[in-house]
Amino acid sequence: MPRPSISTSPSASAEPSGSGASSPAAAASEAPASAPAGSPLSLRTVLGTGALLAAAVTGALALRRTLQRHRRRPSEKIAIAPETSTAEAQLAAAAEPSGATRLDVALRTLAHQLPVEGDAAELPQLRAARLGARALEVLPEDLAREPQAPFVSGQGGWWVLPADAVLLDEEGAREVPAPYPGLVTIGSTEAGDLLLLNLAQVPAVLLDGNPVHITEVCTSLALELGMSLWASDVEVVTIGFGEDLPQLLPTARIAHMRRATHALRDLSERLLEAHQMPETQHQPYLLLCASALHADLAWEFADVIDKAGTVPVTLVAPESTAAAHFPEAEVLNASLGEPQQLDYAGTEITVQRLEHAAYLQITTALKVSGRPAHPAEGPWQEVPDGPDSRRQPQRLAPEEPTAPTSDTATRPSPAEAADRSAEVFPALLAASADPAGLRLLPTAGVPAEAEEDPGTETTTAPTPAAPETDGGENSGEEGTAQEVEESEAHDLHAPEIRILGPVEVAGVDSTGHGPRIVRLAALLYFRPGRSADVLCAHMDPVSPWSASTLNARLQGLRRSLGSDPAGNPDVPRRSSGDDLYRLSPSVCGDWTRFLQLAERALPLGPAGLPDLERALALVRGRPFGGRPLPWAEPYQQEMITRIIDVTHTVATYRTPAGPHHDLSAARQAVATGLDVDDAAELLYRDWMRIEAVAGNRQGLHTAVTRVQQVNRALDCSLELATEQLVNDLLNGSSAAVRI
Repeated sequence: MPRPSISTSPSASAEPSGSGASSPAAAASEAPASAPAGSPLSLRTVLGTGALLAAAVTGALALRRTLQRHRRRPSEKIAIAPETSTAEAQLAAAAEPSGATRLDVALRTLAHQLPVEGDAAELPQLRAARLGARALEVLPEDLAREPQAPFVSGQGGWWVLPADAVLLDEEGAREVPAPYPGLVTIGSTEAGDLLLLNLAQVPAVLLDGNPVHITEVCTSLALELGMSLWASDVEVVTIGFGEDLPQLLPTARIAHMRRATHALRDLSERLLEAHQMPETQHQPYLLLCASALHADLAWEFADVIDKAGTVPVTLVAPESTAAAHFPEAEVLNASLGEPQQLDYAGTEITVQRLEHAAYLQITTALKVSGRPAHPAEGPWQEVPDGPDSRRQPQRLAPEEPTAPTSDTATRPSPAEAADRSAEVFPALLAASADPAGLRLLPTAGVPAEAEEDPGTETTTAPTPAAPETDGGENSGEEGTAQEVEESEAHDLHAPEIRILGPVEVAGVDSTGHGPRIVRLAALLYFRPGRSADVLCAHMDPVSPWSASTLNARLQGLRRSLGSDPAGNPDVPRRSSGDDLYRLSPSVCGDWTRFLQLAERALPLGPAGLPDLERALALVRGRPFGGRPLPWAEPYQQEMITRIIDVTHTVATYRTPAGPHHDLSAARQAVATGLDVDDAAELLYRDWMRIEAVAGNRQGLHTAVTRVQQVNRALDCSLELATEQLVNDLLNGSSAAVRI
């Protein structure tokens, strides 16, 4: 996994990652333009920032927003900035978590295989790791040592991971303690590979250069260590910077000390603790100091670190006063933007640092993610909060649903609903038969067999019903039944932007430039009236498109969408260079139709179930797909919460005994919601109630097990409402909760 290219030369790639391949000639023609003149940050924002740091920042924000959705009450909207900041967008585009996962699994596999290698085998000490696009290498402390499986010999003493190496699966690897928790990106090589230094192996790394740049290097180290897959046992102490990091990051690895003397005292107490509890001796203690140390204090740190014994202690600090007390320490120039020698790894690197302006934007986004949710407004105030866990509905026999009700003419039959539920989330219905077969969290979602089943696509909105409402300028307005019917007839042949799942546009191919064109269509639909510079930056925050690339993709979109009945193109041509880019108001979207159906139905209570289920039928998966462009993040978060709200409403109305009771429809709704957000604890409570009412104890146990897995993966506790519900359903003595 290479360091992301930030080049603005004509030969640089112009396409966002994951957007599909193109020919070399096409790639060369789509050269990036320079940064927009009005951009808050230039492209140098992420210059020198590696993909692992980018993934750490992006992962922190994603986890914080998942926890936001956990904490909110039904119908509330999480707090999020209406537009993604430049720094967040650039780092999200540069993030490549797959490389970190491969390195983590490879090193845990190495540690796992040691016991079967013989009594002489011991964990080899590593100096560094090198992570490239197609190669993964590690550098042992003893350069003459024979490679340890799964690695083989490489050049210059490095060990190389073969492409066909047999590794543990991710789930099995997590059971093995991380053997090298001190690995962190220090910079990148001339070839673009990331160079990770094992800080636990050295007593000090000293930094020369501008104090601002020294702080930026320390900041990048703190952020990456704070979210690294393998650094859960590391203690990181920041001195002179990062005061807000302990509260902003969703992990508890970072502590901030106001003064270096406080950190020295804490280090002494940590060494005493390790002496009394030997099992903690392997846990690294890293001091990241951005401010110059007093000479006497530097001597005291050197003395304590020298006596640390088996506890790995490392000081990263300015070189000015510390060099005399750490004569063998590596010294790096934090201000140098070109390669410099890193003797310990025997290679040249360009030092990684996160610019202060980018750091401020990232911390602002993290702070917003800690704000309370926004109260419900309009029709969303009618989303039910959920039944009291102490008053569960009477258990019903696991039979067919009750007699057809008045809404059966506009919703699937019970048998069809069961079939659809099985297609969307078969594990939910199969829980009673084989709860052990339920897929675990890392691979949760639509199972492979459902993805391959051509019938799965029919569980979403049927094609003839696609253009139900006007998806243009009135996308946020509540419509009456008559308005919706009129817009359905008016927009029968209008193009549709589908984003409730992977982004799709009817008539646009999924090959060649098609993926880029549909992303551009979605951008124009949600953010009309933008300039060329803004659109180019949104389409690739790291290497923005050129104006010629934008115009070429617009021409492709114009040809694909065609014109309205009056002959007006659905992608209007601009009459002057000052005209902004937009789509025709006749272009529709499935998100607009989802909102109109839901907002029309919610005030009707259970009588609105047909429209609520029609809204859920539009959902094909996670909005915008698995990895949307950064500009879509605020929209994706709102869509996820609204889909969860509609799912919860349907499950709440379909589960109790009465005229609307239909457990198959309730399960289908929950399956759709969990496919969008498999960490939605509210929906697991709905699932538990469904299985309780059905008399399905195995299914109930499966739901409980799965929500526990969710929270272990998030490293957080169950919500109190979930704990109470689990206790009542599994251990309650009330006659109303017999299962």
